[in-house]
Amino acid sequence: MIDRLQTLEDRYNKLNELLSDPEIVNDTKKLREYSKEQAGLEDVVQAYREYKDVNQQLKDAKEMLEEDLDDEMYEMTKEEIQELTVAKEELEEKMKILLLPKDPNDDKNVFMEIRGAAGGDEAALFAGDLYRMYSRYAETQGWKIDVMEANSTGVGGYKEMIFMINGKGAYSKLKYENGAHRVQRVPETESGGRIHTSTATVAVLPEAEEVEVDVHEKDIRVDTFASSGPGGQSVNTTMSAVRLTHVPTGIVVSIQDEKSQIKNKEKAMKVLRARIYDKYQQEAQAEYDENRKSAVGTGDRSERIRTYNFPQNRVTDHRIGLTIQKLDQIMQGKIDEFIDALQLEEQAKKLEQIGE
Repeated sequence: MIDRLQTLEDRYNKLNELLSDPEIVNDTKKLREYSKEQAGLEDVVQAYREYKDVNQQLKDAKEMLEEDLDDEMYEMTKEEIQELTVAKEELEEKMKILLLPKDPNDDKNVFMEIRGAAGGDEAALFAGDLYRMYSRYAETQGWKIDVMEANSTGVGGYKEMIFMINGKGAYSKLKYENGAHRVQRVPETESGGRIHTSTATVAVLPEAEEVEVDVHEKDIRVDTFASSGPGGQSVNTTMSAVRLTHVPTGIVVSIQDEKSQIKNKEKAMKVLRARIYDKYQQEAQAEYDENRKSAVGTGDRSERIRTYNFPQNRVTDHRIGLTIQKLDQIMQGKIDEFIDALQLEEQAKKLEQIGE
């Protein structure tokens, strides 16, 4: 592990030199490539440097014990050795995790698609609740939200909500939200006070750059139509809404959120590219050896991942068996406990696989 860490630090130092080279500074493509590589190494190199520093302090302290010390200095040195030993072990664990294979999509922006599933209006209302939950979480992370498409029901819910979250590491945290979310509560429309169960599905797609997905214009059918409001009511007499169909995959994206056809087409292309990229990823994952899959499972959207029980103020994540009695806070966007636990579970599985 130490040899590998030293190699990474050497590469990090070399990248520092390259990024100061006038030739590289004037080459936009290489500058972006090297800057991205350096940023990816920063955390592990920083931890390795701290480790080397602690190791040197530990060596010095142990040498001091061999000198002729008075009782007080001897005890102080022994205490320092204990503290440094703990710090060294913690850094070793941290470096192991930082060296784990990284999901290439982790640093990307994401598209989130939330749809009301089983439960009619109540499912659509819950889809709206989930959108607000993720919006508030994004705000706490300093991320920006851009709504791509909102198909509302007119009663505060959404049949479909597509939005983009721009922020470093957005996918690394939100990818665990992929799947079916179940809600148990008494709907506002229920006079008898009976608890209903409804579901909404969440899809989390990493933003795909043009170089990652080869989408040809000849493979896309473009249709334009007048946008409409809730219940099919026409709200725009111009043909501003855009529907893109990727013929080879059959993927269809419709966007009518903007008044401009050009802006709607730009948004639709972003969503289409992300969905095509996601489709290819899903197919590759399906071919991957089942025994090597993480138990956390971030891919299957039919998988029921979480239940939100309003009467008992309880949320349970079924993948890791974690229950938190703070549903009111979670719906305000405080979902860090789940995300942190899911990340730890994934790291543990990867460490297990490396040890096999």
